[in-house]
Amino acid sequence: MEEDSRELDARYYMPAFSRTMKIVRGAGSRVWDDQGREYIDCVAGIAVCSTGHCHPKVVEAICDQAHRLIHCSNLYYVPNQAELAEKLVGITGLSKAFLSNSGAEANEGAIKLARVRTGKKKFVAFTHGFHGRTCGSLAVTHKPAIREPFEPLSPACTFVDYGDLDALAEAVDRDTAGVFVEPIQGEAGVLIPPDSYLRGIREICDDAGALMIVDEVQTGMGRTGKWLAIQHTGVTPDIVTLAKGLASGFPIGALVAREGLEFGRSEHGSTFAGGPLACAAALATIGVIEEVLPDVARKGERFMKGLAPHNPRGRGLMIGITVGDRCAEIQRTCAEHGVLVNCAADGNLRLIPPLVITDEEINAALGVINAALD
Repeated sequence: MEEDSRELDARYYMPAFSRTMKIVRGAGSRVWDDQGREYIDCVAGIAVCSTGHCHPKVVEAICDQAHRLIHCSNLYYVPNQAELAEKLVGITGLSKAFLSNSGAEANEGAIKLARVRTGKKKFVAFTHGFHGRTCGSLAVTHKPAIREPFEPLSPACTFVDYGDLDALAEAVDRDTAGVFVEPIQGEAGVLIPPDSYLRGIREICDDAGALMIVDEVQTGMGRTGKWLAIQHTGVTPDIVTLAKGLASGFPIGALVAREGLEFGRSEHGSTFAGGPLACAAALATIGVIEEVLPDVARKGERFMKGLAPHNPRGRGLMIGITVGDRCAEIQRTCAEHGVLVNCAADGNLRLIPPLVITDEEINAALGVINAALD
């Protein structure tokens, strides 16, 4: 990276991130840094670039819409917005959608919707869960290192061990508005519960009259081989939140809720949410995912078989490997040999490549990753 760029960053940008590399170009599952080095990208913007980098159909949709209208207030009907909502309702099997600018905002919206429709204020979430960094979404995010410096937070939230249905049943009562759960915990390192666990959460919520709020920000939009990870279990949630893979990198989020759960007039809003460009990018992204979704599970199996000696956990193109204190070293070694991987929490290597990654690219990535792991 150019020295002046580093100096500008150090002088003018708050040091919230740890980074050493500058990515300047992307195409498909590959990116290039400012030194011209090429990488197979198994991070994909942290599960964001679902259709790869700069997919021609997504680029075309954004450019076409930018020539017509870039922004228009939600005081008016917004181009592409209703069409996207229809798609999201079809994908989730729920009833109504509301758009946002990020996953954290989608989860904030879910908190508000649960509180206003149930009249209850308390929530339950899970250890190691991650739902965002705004004050509301942080309140239901477990990791003490990122939550505790900002306490007191609202809403009130009780955390129970991920996987412990007895503890959940004890924590959820008639005053609980909702239970926040990731069907696979991504930031925790790709922790996959048995399908029966999600069914148990549904039953506990039903017994207590609490809403089941499923955070599919990372797992949704085809990442696991189905549109939603919860669809592997047969469970229908009350609210689903989406974001990362929804528009191939253009900022957007969404909450989708069952019939009878919706915001009334003036109960929620946003200046930028669901704008023409974001919705155009999302519609184009969904079109591409529809084409590649049938092959995601097979690609995931190719990764899993190639990594079998290292005991991977995975569903579709969402894979984790516990490597402990070596994670940062392995990440660096992979990058040095042309593959970008990511360290999630607790020494877990995470692979979340674009859904369009080819078999040839998978094989090349496996060679580098296995060599680094060995």
